[in-house]
Amino acid sequence: MLETSARLLALLSLLQARRDWPGRTLADRLEVSARTVRRDVDRLRDLGYPVQATRGPDGGYRLDAGSELPPLLFDDDQAVAVAVALQTATMSVQGVEEAALRALATVRQVMPARLRHRVDALRVTRVVKSSWREGDIDAEHLLTIGTAVRAREVLRFDYAGRRELVEGAGVQRPPRRAEPHHLVTWGGRWYLIGWDLDRADWRTYRVDRMTPRTPNGPRFAPRELPAADVAEFVAERFERQDLLPCKGTAILHVNAAAANEWIRGQGLVEDAGPDRCRVTAGSWSWTGLAAWFGMFDAEFELVGPPELRAAGTALAARFQKATGPIPGSGPSR
Repeated sequence: MLETSARLLALLSLLQARRDWPGRTLADRLEVSARTVRRDVDRLRDLGYPVQATRGPDGGYRLDAGSELPPLLFDDDQAVAVAVALQTATMSVQGVEEAALRALATVRQVMPARLRHRVDALRVTRVVKSSWREGDIDAEHLLTIGTAVRAREVLRFDYAGRRELVEGAGVQRPPRRAEPHHLVTWGGRWYLIGWDLDRADWRTYRVDRMTPRTPNGPRFAPRELPAADVAEFVAERFERQDLLPCKGTAILHVNAAAANEWIRGQGLVEDAGPDRCRVTAGSWSWTGLAAWFGMFDAEFELVGPPELRAAGTALAARFQKATGPIPGSGPSR
């Protein structure tokens, strides 16, 4: 028979493993009487664990959420998973860095040596692509948005979209209103999938550009996504060229086979004769699309639409200015 302290830990581990336990089953697992289980449950309550008695033919116990977080027990796999999650938590969520490091130190300190060695062997280094500008996430904003998703409440928020970023923060606009559906991560960023009530369409919002307003709006009945599941919806939104707002065509002075090696599914390539191909692609801006066509090591012509040609003209003037004489530099001697 287990000693009292060891038995309490075993009882706590069982209560954490599943929601409801019949009293007789707990007694059998611990090899004690039902009376001993009752006394041990009272001891756990005295230590701050909210163990509730459940009614029914058998009667039993349940570990509920309390007003404070009591000490928890983890098995080996859970302990390693928690340590790994804490190491990577600071990579995308602003505001939790110090708390995550303190929590990681606490978990590591009480780990047995065999697990500590496994965790210490994993050192995660954050490397950010220079071409990918990550946005910092406010932890409170993330929790507010996640709460609205769970409660199915209309979310009101200010949003710094492309237009607002160009015009500046001084432009005051009414808050956006959306029925939040899911929080997802894609390419190192957090996004909210939601039904935009003012635009009557599905939208994906970058969480780092959202500032939630309180209180939330009324509750709503969830709509059905226009996809089989969330993963398919997100993949279509970010990978399909026809969903990008700016779509244009250029003639590249290379054969279609060579262009396909460069483009690799980022656009539609059509054969336009010897050493020429017609490429149609999309981007989030006309300037970005014009620059994308110009990155290939080949002559090209921008076919259209007019917005693409205008962006190309502006970009050419910008490059012409960039390669001119440096202001304030005299002739070399």
